[in-house]
Amino acid sequence: MKVGVFDSGVGGLTVAKSLQQSGLFSEITYFGDTARVPYGNKDKATVTRYALEAVEFFNGADVDCVVVACNTVSVTALEAMQQFSNKPVYGVLEPGVMALQQLGTVSDNTRVLIIATRSTISSGAYQKRIEALGVGHIDAIATPLFVPIVEEALFEGPILQETMRHYFSPLTKPDVVLLGCTHFPLIAEQIAQYFGGVATIHSGEAMVAWLQQNLDLPQRFEQTPIRILASENVDAVKRTAKHWGLSL
Repeated sequence: MKVGVFDSGVGGLTVAKSLQQSGLFSEITYFGDTARVPYGNKDKATVTRYALEAVEFFNGADVDCVVVACNTVSVTALEAMQQFSNKPVYGVLEPGVMALQQLGTVSDNTRVLIIATRSTISSGAYQKRIEALGVGHIDAIATPLFVPIVEEALFEGPILQETMRHYFSPLTKPDVVLLGCTHFPLIAEQIAQYFGGVATIHSGEAMVAWLQQNLDLPQRFEQTPIRILASENVDAVKRTAKHWGLSL
Protein backbone atom coordinates (compact mmCIF):
# COMPACT_ATOMS: atom_id res chain seq x y z
CA MET A 1 0.00 0.00 0.00
CA LYS A 2 1.21 3.47 -0.93
CA VAL A 3 0.46 6.28 1.54
CA GLY A 4 0.40 10.04 1.17
CA VAL A 5 1.27 12.26 4.12
CA PHE A 6 0.10 15.88 4.28
CA ASP A 7 1.33 18.52 6.70
CA SER A 8 1.39 22.29 6.90
CA GLY A 9 5.19 22.22 6.90
CA VAL A 10 7.96 19.97 8.20
CA GLY A 11 6.44 18.79 11.50
CA GLY A 12 4.63 15.93 9.80
CA LEU A 13 8.00 14.38 9.01
CA THR A 14 7.85 12.84 12.50
CA VAL A 15 4.70 10.98 11.42
CA ALA A 16 6.26 10.05 8.08
CA LYS A 17 9.29 8.68 9.96
CA SER A 18 7.07 6.42 12.07
CA LEU A 19 5.26 5.21 8.94
CA GLN A 20 8.56 4.57 7.18
CA GLN A 21 10.03 2.66 10.10
CA SER A 22 6.89 0.55 10.51
CA GLY A 23 7.51 -1.31 7.27
CA LEU A 24 3.76 -1.31 6.56
CA PHE A 25 3.90 0.68 3.33
CA SER A 26 5.56 0.20 -0.02
CA GLU A 27 6.01 3.94 -0.63
CA ILE A 28 5.38 7.28 1.04
CA THR A 29 4.64 10.59 -0.70
CA TYR A 30 5.06 13.54 1.65
CA PHE A 31 3.68 16.98 0.86
CA GLY A 32 4.41 19.94 3.12
CA ASP A 33 2.72 23.30 2.50
CA THR A 34 5.84 25.19 3.50
CA ALA A 35 4.87 28.30 1.56
CA ARG A 36 1.97 28.95 3.95
CA VAL A 37 3.12 27.46 7.24
CA PRO A 38 2.13 27.82 10.07
CA TYR A 39 -1.53 26.84 10.02
CA GLY A 40 -1.94 27.01 13.79
CA ASN A 41 -2.67 30.74 13.87
CA LYS A 42 -5.08 30.76 10.89
CA ASP A 43 -8.88 30.61 10.97
CA LYS A 44 -10.91 27.52 10.10
CA ALA A 45 -11.98 28.74 6.67
CA THR A 46 -8.40 29.40 5.62
CA VAL A 47 -7.11 26.08 6.93
CA THR A 48 -9.96 24.26 5.18
CA ARG A 49 -9.20 25.99 1.89
CA TYR A 50 -5.54 24.99 2.10
CA ALA A 51 -6.47 21.44 3.08
CA LEU A 52 -8.80 21.05 0.09
CA GLU A 53 -6.01 22.19 -2.21
CA ALA A 54 -3.95 19.36 -0.74
CA VAL A 55 -6.83 16.98 -1.51
CA GLU A 56 -6.68 18.07 -5.15
CA PHE A 57 -3.00 17.19 -5.22
CA PHE A 58 -3.42 13.77 -3.64
CA ASN A 59 -6.49 12.98 -5.81
CA GLY A 60 -4.07 12.93 -8.73
CA ALA A 61 -1.22 11.22 -6.90
CA ASP A 62 -0.31 7.54 -6.93
CA VAL A 63 -1.31 6.80 -3.32
CA ASP A 64 -3.92 4.49 -1.80
CA CYS A 65 -4.74 6.62 1.25
CA VAL A 66 -3.77 9.93 2.83
CA VAL A 67 -2.59 10.55 6.38
CA VAL A 68 -3.12 14.10 7.63
CA ALA A 69 -0.14 14.54 9.93
CA CYS A 70 -1.10 18.08 10.94
CA ASN A 71 -3.14 18.23 14.16
CA THR A 72 -4.55 21.62 13.22
CA VAL A 73 -5.94 20.27 9.94
CA SER A 74 -7.13 17.07 11.64
CA VAL A 75 -9.34 18.98 14.08
CA THR A 76 -10.61 21.65 11.68
CA ALA A 77 -10.75 20.31 8.11
CA LEU A 78 -10.63 16.50 8.14
CA GLU A 79 -14.33 16.00 7.32
CA ALA A 80 -14.08 18.38 4.36
CA MET A 81 -11.02 16.55 3.08
CA GLN A 82 -12.76 13.18 3.39
CA GLN A 83 -15.78 14.51 1.51
CA PHE A 84 -13.79 15.67 -1.51
CA SER A 85 -11.05 13.03 -1.58
CA ASN A 86 -11.18 10.09 -3.98
CA LYS A 87 -9.34 7.90 -1.45
CA PRO A 88 -9.48 7.38 2.32
CA VAL A 89 -8.16 10.24 4.48
CA TYR A 90 -7.10 9.67 8.09
CA GLY A 91 -6.28 12.30 10.71
CA VAL A 92 -4.19 12.06 13.87
CA LEU A 93 -6.94 12.97 16.35
CA GLU A 94 -8.60 9.57 16.74
CA PRO A 95 -5.28 7.66 16.85
CA GLY A 96 -4.02 9.94 19.60
CA VAL A 97 -7.13 9.40 21.71
CA MET A 98 -6.94 5.66 21.06
CA ALA A 99 -3.33 5.61 22.22
CA LEU A 100 -4.36 7.33 25.46
CA GLN A 101 -7.12 4.79 26.02
CA GLN A 102 -4.73 1.90 25.39
CA LEU A 103 -2.35 3.04 28.12
CA GLY A 104 -4.76 1.27 30.47
CA THR A 105 -4.47 3.87 33.23
CA VAL A 106 -7.34 6.16 32.29
CA SER A 107 -9.69 6.97 35.16
CA ASP A 108 -11.33 9.92 36.91
CA ASN A 109 -8.06 10.35 38.79
CA THR A 110 -5.92 10.55 35.64
CA ARG A 111 -4.48 13.94 34.79
CA VAL A 112 -3.82 14.55 31.09
CA LEU A 113 -1.93 17.50 29.65
CA ILE A 114 -2.59 18.39 26.01
CA ILE A 115 -0.07 20.66 24.31
CA ALA A 116 -0.67 21.91 20.77
CA THR A 117 -1.13 24.97 18.57
CA ARG A 118 -3.64 27.64 19.52
CA SER A 119 -6.17 26.52 16.91
CA THR A 120 -5.99 22.86 17.99
CA ILE A 121 -6.50 23.80 21.64
CA SER A 122 -9.27 26.31 20.92
CA SER A 123 -11.16 23.74 18.84
CA GLY A 124 -11.70 21.65 21.98
CA ALA A 125 -11.57 18.48 19.85
CA TYR A 126 -9.05 16.60 21.97
CA GLN A 127 -10.60 17.79 25.23
CA LYS A 128 -14.08 16.60 24.23
CA ARG A 129 -12.94 13.12 23.24
CA ILE A 130 -10.69 12.67 26.25
CA GLU A 131 -13.47 13.76 28.62
CA ALA A 132 -15.63 11.05 27.04
CA LEU A 133 -13.06 8.46 28.18
CA GLY A 134 -13.74 9.39 31.79
CA VAL A 135 -10.53 11.33 32.40
CA GLY A 136 -11.03 13.48 35.47
CA HIS A 137 -8.43 16.20 34.97
CA ILE A 138 -7.47 17.78 31.64
CA ASP A 139 -5.12 20.70 31.11
CA ALA A 140 -4.95 21.98 27.52
CA ILE A 141 -2.47 24.72 26.66
CA ALA A 142 -1.14 26.26 23.48
CA THR A 143 2.65 26.02 23.29
CA PRO A 144 3.57 27.65 19.95
CA LEU A 145 7.13 28.55 20.96
CA PHE A 146 8.09 24.88 20.83
CA VAL A 147 7.67 24.88 17.03
CA PRO A 148 10.52 27.29 16.15
CA ILE A 149 12.65 25.73 18.91
CA VAL A 150 12.33 22.33 17.22
CA GLU A 151 12.88 23.77 13.75
CA GLU A 152 16.09 25.40 15.02
CA ALA A 153 17.13 21.98 16.39
CA LEU A 154 17.36 23.33 19.96
CA PHE A 155 16.48 19.93 21.38
CA GLU A 156 18.39 20.59 24.58
CA GLY A 157 19.76 23.55 26.49
CA PRO A 158 18.62 26.70 28.27
CA ILE A 159 16.20 28.01 25.62
CA LEU A 160 14.15 24.83 25.70
CA GLN A 161 14.36 24.58 29.48
CA GLU A 162 13.19 28.17 30.00
CA THR A 163 10.35 27.70 27.51
CA MET A 164 9.17 24.58 29.33
CA ARG A 165 9.26 26.47 32.62
CA HIS A 166 7.31 29.32 31.01
CA TYR A 167 4.51 26.98 29.92
CA PHE A 168 4.57 24.28 32.57
CA SER A 169 5.47 25.89 35.89
CA PRO A 170 1.83 26.81 36.78
CA LEU A 171 0.62 23.25 36.13
CA THR A 172 0.09 20.27 38.40
CA LYS A 173 2.21 17.33 37.27
CA PRO A 174 0.30 15.29 34.65
CA ASP A 175 0.22 11.52 34.31
CA VAL A 176 0.25 11.71 30.51
CA VAL A 177 1.24 14.42 28.03
CA LEU A 178 -0.51 14.24 24.67
CA LEU A 179 1.74 15.84 22.06
CA GLY A 180 -0.86 17.53 19.87
CA CYS A 181 1.63 18.93 17.37
CA THR A 182 3.90 16.87 15.15
CA HIS A 183 6.96 18.94 16.04
CA PHE A 184 6.78 17.95 19.70
CA PRO A 185 7.93 14.31 19.52
CA LEU A 186 11.44 15.62 18.92
CA ILE A 187 11.42 17.10 22.44
CA ALA A 188 9.22 14.42 24.01
CA GLU A 189 12.03 13.06 26.16
CA GLN A 190 12.82 16.49 27.55
CA ILE A 191 9.13 17.17 28.28
CA ALA A 192 8.79 13.83 30.05
CA GLN A 193 11.90 14.54 32.12
CA TYR A 194 10.64 18.00 33.07
CA PHE A 195 7.70 16.35 34.80
CA GLY A 196 9.88 13.74 36.47
CA GLY A 197 9.17 11.02 33.94
CA VAL A 198 5.67 10.76 32.51
CA ALA A 199 4.14 8.98 29.53
CA THR A 200 3.90 10.91 26.27
CA ILE A 201 1.70 10.22 23.25
CA HIS A 202 3.34 10.71 19.85
CA SER A 203 1.11 11.28 16.78
CA GLY A 204 3.32 9.14 14.54
CA GLU A 205 3.41 6.12 16.83
CA ALA A 206 -0.32 6.47 17.51
CA MET A 207 -1.08 6.63 13.79
CA VAL A 208 0.91 3.46 13.06
CA ALA A 209 -0.97 1.60 15.80
CA TRP A 210 -4.32 2.89 14.55
CA LEU A 211 -3.62 1.93 10.93
CA GLN A 212 -2.53 -1.55 11.98
CA GLN A 213 -5.78 -1.97 13.88
CA ASN A 214 -8.09 -0.55 11.22
CA LEU A 215 -6.54 -1.52 7.86
CA ASP A 216 -5.56 -4.81 6.30
CA LEU A 217 -1.78 -4.42 6.12
CA PRO A 218 -0.39 -7.97 6.05
CA GLN A 219 2.69 -7.27 3.95
CA ARG A 220 5.95 -5.98 5.41
CA PHE A 221 8.57 -4.07 3.43
CA GLU A 222 12.28 -4.03 4.24
CA GLN A 223 12.62 -0.54 2.81
CA THR A 224 10.00 2.16 2.30
CA PRO A 225 11.13 4.92 -0.04
CA ILE A 226 9.80 8.39 0.61
CA ARG A 227 9.23 11.10 -1.99
CA ILE A 228 9.26 14.57 -0.49
CA LEU A 229 7.39 17.45 -2.09
CA ALA A 230 6.70 20.96 -0.81
CA SER A 231 4.99 24.13 -1.92
CA GLU A 232 8.22 26.03 -1.26
CA ASN A 233 11.90 25.20 -0.67
CA VAL A 234 11.71 21.43 -0.99
CA ASP A 235 15.48 21.12 -0.54
CA ALA A 236 15.16 22.53 2.97
CA VAL A 237 12.44 19.99 3.77
CA LYS A 238 14.69 17.18 2.53
CA ARG A 239 17.54 18.44 4.71
CA THR A 240 15.22 18.50 7.72
CA ALA A 241 14.04 14.98 6.90
CA LYS A 242 17.62 13.69 6.88
CA HIS A 243 18.42 15.57 10.10
CA TRP A 244 15.36 14.05 11.81
CA GLY A 245 16.38 10.53 10.81
CA LEU A 246 14.31 9.65 7.74
CA SER A 247 15.89 7.48 5.04
CA LEU A 248 15.76 9.32 1.72
